[in-house]
Amino acid sequence: MVSPTAIYATLLLAAPLVAVVVYSLMVDSKVGLSSGLTFANYIEVWTGRIYQAIMMRSLTVASLVTAITVLLAYPVAYFVSFHVRPERKSLWLFLITIPFWTSYLIRVFLWKVILGYNGVINSGLLSLGIIDEPLTVINYSVGSMVATLAHAYAPFAILPIFVSLEKIDRSFLEAGQDLGESKLMTFWRVTLPLSMPGVIAAVLIVFIPTIGDYVTPDLIGGGKIPMIANMIEGKMLKQNDKAVGAAIAVTAMLIVSVVSIVFLLLNKRFLRGQK
Repeated sequence: MVSPTAIYATLLLAAPLVAVVVYSLMVDSKVGLSSGLTFANYIEVWTGRIYQAIMMRSLTVASLVTAITVLLAYPVAYFVSFHVRPERKSLWLFLITIPFWTSYLIRVFLWKVILGYNGVINSGLLSLGIIDEPLTVINYSVGSMVATLAHAYAPFAILPIFVSLEKIDRSFLEAGQDLGESKLMTFWRVTLPLSMPGVIAAVLIVFIPTIGDYVTPDLIGGGKIPMIANMIEGKMLKQNDKAVGAAIAVTAMLIVSVVSIVFLLLNKRFLRGQK
């Protein structure tokens, strides 16, 4: 009974991954990929300053987006879980998922309209006389990319945190307050630790796709602030260097894997503490 699913997963997931790893160990020339295996592509990627700079930028952007998104998502999830009446929680969750009704590409374009040189923000500030000329710092910048990505992935962070908060036994909170703890200390010592599995899940759900985002750096960054995915696209399609492009992709996967393992170990620690 498992074999159809296993075959499907192997063909669509394992096979392409193996192909990318094999490509990364080959030499790409004008004639095509050679059959000899080498680690020269990884040495070039790991030692090249351009690759290091773009990798660090991708990690920085992904970390900022993750931190901002989770910090903003937690109060929303907390409010829905603890302060919204049970019969209205479904409505609130429905409203939170409304952004998913539109394409991700459309939402990115909307932010480009808002943050553009002649966009909504600049036009509004000019009409109010606050500025004399359009601001350039809000378009084609890391900050504009972070704002766009944080908005795009906010629902992904709110939902797992909300589920984690819903699982907390309210009697624990009452017991803490009965023992003389203030609401703030009860939150710090009881609610926050018990909700950490949801927070860690939100971090992974936001961080992993953000570090490999292609559309936002291309549109919001104007192609001037490339990230890992844009660098891979440039190497494989524009420069026709599939071997180095594959090495960059495998390196990015290794970075994401290390970060994911760290957070999974943290998640196990919190789960063990709850038991």
